[in-house]
This record gives sequence, structure tokens and C-alpha cells, in this order.
Amino acid sequence: MPVMPAAYHIVIPARYASERLPGKVLLDLAGKPLLQHVWQRARDSAAKSVVIATDDERIRTVASAFGANVVVTRVDHQSGSDRIAECAEQLGWPDEQLVVNLQGDEPLMPAKCLDQVAALLDQRPDCEVASLYWPLSESTELMNPNAVKVVTAIDGQALYFSRCPIPYDRNNSGFENALAAGTQWQRHLGLYAYRLSALRRFTDLPPTPLELTERLEQLRIMEHGGRIVLAQASEFIPAGIDTLEDLQRVQALIQPDSD
Repeated sequence: MPVMPAAYHIVIPARYASERLPGKVLLDLAGKPLLQHVWQRARDSAAKSVVIATDDERIRTVASAFGANVVVTRVDHQSGSDRIAECAEQLGWPDEQLVVNLQGDEPLMPAKCLDQVAALLDQRPDCEVASLYWPLSESTELMNPNAVKVVTAIDGQALYFSRCPIPYDRNNSGFENALAAGTQWQRHLGLYAYRLSALRRFTDLPPTPLELTERLEQLRIMEHGGRIVLAQASEFIPAGIDTLEDLQRVQALIQPDSD
């Protein structure tokens, strides 16, 4: 039996001005807007509520039409985390509330993983943030800077996130040799659960040196002494949609009118 989390909310930050694929959350995917598929995955979870946070009237109109609860936020937010913090403030959620950040371009997100990341944080009162990883088994992925790697302690607490291949296996040359010798690499999956008090503190802080170097905002939390706990995802989480090629890949996996 899976461990059920305490009551938690899901917020889906959605913006129109995506760098690589503008307006992607409104693109058609199997007869529905991409964002609607993400919202439906969230509604399959045990979350207390699902909210879409956006600053764009086009997104608000479409999301309201398919029945979503929408909160309109400021236009000057630099990240989805900032948008979620404002959304929570507008809705009056207390500091102890657990909130899951689900990106608006992940239409294949398993609902079980949403519940898992919230339960993981609920079980670790010593941590402010929870996230998930997946074993990394391809050398091309290991060397890809867009595939973020994470090293964790024995108890699951994050030690470091990097776009570089960490850990470095000094004893074994070559990826396959290192794997055969038992070296393990973990790809970080961009799904987060926050204690709202920690998210509010985090978004009030300026970017930190390691964050700016790696371009990974979770390092801001760690540089200020925050603790992030991770576990292997209970199901494989397919990659989200960043390009038209990604959209075509997912299109082949989703049947029209599916939920």
C-alpha cells in the first residue's frame, strides 16, 4: 500500500512566453490543449486542490473553459516558484501547507509520483523540500548538461545538483565500466514538494553564486542551509515538452479524447 501524504495542493505555473516553444501550454495535443492534459494528470492524484497560476489572459481563458481553478499572478515573476508563492498568498494558504509544483509542460506525469513527492516531504519534517530522481543508464544522458544530476546522502538528503556528470568515478574509465563496477548516477526530475514557509523564504532570497553558475535554482535553497530530500520515483516520468519534436513524440503516445 502506498503511503498517502497529508493534505496537499498542486499548483501548475503556466506562462505563454516559453523560450523554445512560445505558447506551448496552449498547443493542441490529441484534441486538447497541452495544459489540460497536465491538469487532468494532477486531478488524478490525491491532492486537495489543483490550481493553475498564470499571468496571461489567453491561458486564463482556456483553462477556465476546461474547468480549472485559475489564479492570475503578476507578470514580473522570474520563475515558477515565485508564481506559486504569489498564488499561495492570494489563496491564503498557511505556512505549514504542503504544495507540489507541477510544470505545465508535463502531460505524462504519473499521478502516483505527485502523491509520492508530497508524502516524502510529509515524512521528513527535517527537510523543507522534496523531489524525485531516476537512475541514469545512458552515457549520452550523463554528459548532457540539460540532464541534471544529483548526489544524495544515505538518508536521501541532497548533497549537490549539477549539470556535470557527478559523481566522478576515478577508479573506472568509461561509463560502461563504471556501471559494471557498481557506480550509480541519478538524474534529477523537476518535480518538487515545498513546505510553504520554506518556499516563501526561498523566493525572498536573491540568486546565489552556485545557482548562477549551474543555472539551477534549487542550489539557492542549499546554499542557505535548506535541506532537500529525494527518492527514486515510483514510476518512470517521461520527459516534458520543450520543442515541436517533443510534442510530436508525446502526440504518438496519447490517444485523442483520453483523460
